[in-house]
Order: sequence, then structure tokens, then C-alpha cells
Amino acid sequence: MQHRILAIDVFRGLTIALMLIVNNPGSWSYVYPPLKHAAWHGCTPTDLVFPFFLFIVGVSMSISFKKYQHTERKEWMLKILKRTSIIFFIGLLLNWFPFYHKAFENLRLFGVLQRIALAFGMAGLCLIFIRKKIQILVSSGIILLAYTVCLTQFAVNDPFSLEGNLPRQIDLLLFGEHHLYKGFGIPFDPEGLFSTLPGVAHVLLGYLAGLILTDKKQLLQKRIQVLVLWGSVGILLGLLLNRFIPINKPLWTSSYVLYTCGIAAAVLAALSWILDIKKWTKWSYPFKVFGLNPLFSFVLSILFVKIYIYFLKTANGNVYSWLYQNVFSHIGQAELGSLIQALCFTGFVWIFAWLLFRKNKVIKI
Repeated sequence: MQHRILAIDVFRGLTIALMLIVNNPGSWSYVYPPLKHAAWHGCTPTDLVFPFFLFIVGVSMSISFKKYQHTERKEWMLKILKRTSIIFFIGLLLNWFPFYHKAFENLRLFGVLQRIALAFGMAGLCLIFIRKKIQILVSSGIILLAYTVCLTQFAVNDPFSLEGNLPRQIDLLLFGEHHLYKGFGIPFDPEGLFSTLPGVAHVLLGYLAGLILTDKKQLLQKRIQVLVLWGSVGILLGLLLNRFIPINKPLWTSSYVLYTCGIAAAVLAALSWILDIKKWTKWSYPFKVFGLNPLFSFVLSILFVKIYIYFLKTANGNVYSWLYQNVFSHIGQAELGSLIQALCFTGFVWIFAWLLFRKNKVIKI
């Protein structure tokens, strides 16, 4: 197996494992509070999962993009646009699957994979033209500032409300209510088009963290200290800005970006210290497995859930619900059974990731 940076793989694997756990409880009626998203403003541990993934996308790009930096810009751009299109299209197909279940005129256009695709694509195009660390930092700041100005100056009534926020108005205008997420009670997509803009800053800041962590000119301990410093600054700025711009995942506010990027940088630094300096690596194997094929594991989890729901029917519903009602709900408290089912499902997906890992197979999505 080619040399890989263990802390990055483990961070990526941890993020995917948490994503599967919080997305797939046995019952949505019984979930421990830390495993729920904040209702609107605020940030729970669950609200860290998606921004962590965007952050680690940027970290990974700091390594993978090195081989393209001496190629022609046109070739580099085409590779970025191709991968962006593939990831976005897979996300769209997953929203639609099974295809008989929903007509295209009622299909949600956006989602987690679509945001990853667009944030990766826009950040990648930016990085073709900006290379220096200070340029990346300034570009991220400009993106966050521009988004905040638009969010606060062009909204209807309260800029941070569910009904009047600018991202919702733009998505309604461009795509119509039938193509938006309805989980908030009204048409509003937390992964919509305009609110993806600060997600680009998330990827760029992750890229910057990757440059710091992989800078061979500095001792690893020094690099970790720099990451901790920048992480602390991000957390502090996010909390200070929260007084004026609420930390809010659905709106992906600038305070949310700074706060979650700060925590992500600190976690990455901690993992590097634990794994690369202290060499405490035995516990990391399950996350290394997920870390080799993170997007594939995520896609597979969505496919399995949809198969359970739409194809494996029981007399009173579907197999996934049946498992909770007849097996896992009898294990201690209702929330505990729901969590154990989520852990078992995550383990089930892990088996497929392990089959690829043991053969060093990477499914590039």
C-alpha cells in the first residue's frame, strides 16, 4: 500500500463513521440529544460532521493537487469539472432512487453529495489560480465576508429566519419549491445553491490546514502547534462573531464556518499528535478502513437504507423499522436501542469498506 498520512485517513474515517451513525438511527423518535442537529441556531456534535467532511476534502486536495500543479490549467480544470459532475450526478441519482417512487418534477436537486461536489469544484478552480497560503486565507475571508453581506443586506425581514433568509429566496426563484427539501416544514434546502458558497471557504481552509500539516520544512511537532493555534483562532472568532451572526448550520453562516473549521483543525492536530508522534495507532484500524473509501461508503449506506425501505417490505412497514421495533427497541432504553442499531448498520457498511481495504482498492468518486 502506498504511503498515506495516517492522521488524515483516520480523520476522514472518523467523519464517515459519525455521519453514518447520526444519519441512520433505529428510530428518529428516539435519538440522544448530541446525535441530533440543532433545531436552528447553535451547534451540536452532529452539526460538526458535515463541515468536518468538507474540511477534510480540502486537506486531501492539498496532497492530491500537487501532481497537477505542473500540468496545463486546461487539463487541471477539466479534471476538476469532471469529478464535480460525477459526484453531483451520483447525489442526484441517489435522491431519485428508486426511480419509480418520485417524478422528476418533485425531485430534490441538492443534498450532501451535491454540496461536496460544488464546494470541491469551486474551491478547486480557485486553487488553480491561487497557490500561496496567504492568498488562500484572504480568498476564504473574502468569500465569507461577501456571503455575510449578502445574507444580512438582501434578506426578507429577519435575515436569519427560516422563512426570510436569502438562500431560501434564491433557491425558490431558481428551482421552485418542488425541487427543495421539505424537512423544515416549508420549502428550504440546507444544502441549496447559494449557501454552498461558504462551503467553498470550508474546503479552502481545509486545504490550508493540509499545507501546514504536510510542510516538510517544519518539524511535525511545530506543524501541529501551528494547527492548534489556527484552530483556536477559528473557534474564538466563530464564538465572537456568533454575537452578531448566529452559528447556524442550515444557513452555513460565516461564524459556523470559522467555529467548525477551528474545531476540525484542532482535532486533526490532536490525531496527528496521537498517531504520528505518540504512535498510539492500534485503535485506528476501523477508521483507516473507512478513510480509504469514504465517499463510496457514504453512497453505499444511502443505497442500503433505500433498499431496506423500498424493496424489503414487511407486513407493517419496512425491514429497517421492523428491526428496531422487534429487536433493537428491546435493548435497554429506546434511545440506546436506536443507537445500537445505527452502530450495527455502520458496522455492516464497514464490512464492504474492509473488503476493499484489504485489497488496497480505492473506488474514486
